[in-house]
Amino acid sequence: MSQPVLGILTLYLNEAKQLEEKSVYQKMITQGKRIGLDVFVFTPMDVHSSKELIHALVFDPQTGKWSRKWRPIPKMIYDRCRIQRSERFQQLLRFRSRYNHLTFLNRPLRNKWTIHQTFSQKSRFRPHMPETVLYQSSADLLRMLKHSPVIYVKPANGTGGRGILRIEKLKNAQGMFDIQGRRQDRRIITPRKVSLTRLTSIVRQWCIGGRFLVQQGIPLRLPGGRFHDYRMLVQKNGQGSWEMTGMAGRVGAARSVTSNLHGGGHAVKAEILLREWLGSVEKADKAMKSSEKLGLEAAAFLENSFSDLCELALDLAIDREGRIYVLEVNPKPAREVFARSGDSETYRKALLRPLEYALWVYKNKGTSNSVKATEE
Repeated sequence: MSQPVLGILTLYLNEAKQLEEKSVYQKMITQGKRIGLDVFVFTPMDVHSSKELIHALVFDPQTGKWSRKWRPIPKMIYDRCRIQRSERFQQLLRFRSRYNHLTFLNRPLRNKWTIHQTFSQKSRFRPHMPETVLYQSSADLLRMLKHSPVIYVKPANGTGGRGILRIEKLKNAQGMFDIQGRRQDRRIITPRKVSLTRLTSIVRQWCIGGRFLVQQGIPLRLPGGRFHDYRMLVQKNGQGSWEMTGMAGRVGAARSVTSNLHGGGHAVKAEILLREWLGSVEKADKAMKSSEKLGLEAAAFLENSFSDLCELALDLAIDREGRIYVLEVNPKPAREVFARSGDSETYRKALLRPLEYALWVYKNKGTSNSVKATEE
C-alpha cells in the first residue's frame, strides 16, 4: 500500500551543505510518521533531473540518525526556501520553473512593497497599513518626516531585521535627528544625532544597490526602552481551512530598533505582553480577537491574490490605543518564537499543521506518490 509523500524543499546555507532548520525537519519527519505521511528533506542541488530522482535527506526516529536515500521526486512539496544571494537560489528558481506542475503547498510571496500595494487596494486592510513609500530620492524621506516624527527605512526584500534604520525627529534639538539601526549582517549601529543634511546623505548611501521603503513608525517602545511587536502564525489546518495557530510577543535586545529573535530579542506570551502594554485583560483580549480576525482575512486575501499558500506569519504592531498595524508578512515563518515564549503546545501545532494540511491535499486533490527508496 503506497503512503502519501511530502518533500520539504530547502536550501543549503553554504558549500558545506549545512541546513538552518535541521532540528525542525527532524521533528516534522517524526510527526509525519505518526500520522501516516512519509516526509523527507531535499534541496535543488540534490535533484538528479535526468533520472527524476533525489538524493534525499531522511531521518529515522528509531535510531535518531540522518542518512541519504535515492527517492523519486515527490508530487507534494513544502517550500521552506528563503531568499539567498547565491547560485543555490538560482538553482531553486530553475527547479520551480521545471517542476511547476507539482503540488506546492505554498508559494514565495512578492517583496514588501508589492505586498503593501496589494493590501492597500482593499479598504478592509488600508487602516492597518503604516504609511509607506518606495524610496527614490531624499524628497520621499522629507515628505514622510513631515507627517511622522519616527520613520523606518527598510529593504524591500530584507528579512530578520537586517538593513533597517530608525530615524526620530528630536523635540528638544531643532533640525536634529536621532538615527540608529542594524546593518545587513545584523550588527547594531551606535545611535547618533545628525543634522537634516547629514541624515539625507546617510540614507542615500544606505539605499544604494537595492530597493528600500520609508515607513511610518508606530510607537512600540516599552517602559524599559526596548521595542516590541507581535508575531502571529496562521496556517491551513487538516480540513484545508485557515486557522490562527498562535501569537507571541517579541521584545528586542537593548539598543536594537527591531524585535527579531535572531537579533538578540526574546519572546513572551502575547496575552501577557498585551496586558502590560494596553493596561487591562479586557483590552488585551479585544486586541487578540481583532488580530486573529485580521490575520485570517489577510491570509485568505493574499492567497487569492498570489495563489496557493499554507501558512503565513504576520508581524503586527499594536499601539497604546489597541490599533493594529501589519508591519510585515512572511510566507516561510520560523516557529521558535512559540518555543521560546514557553508555549510548547502552540509550537507543536505549528509543526504539525502543514503535515495535516498535506494529508488533506493528498486526499482531496488526488495527489499520489509511490514510496520506494534505495540506500546510497
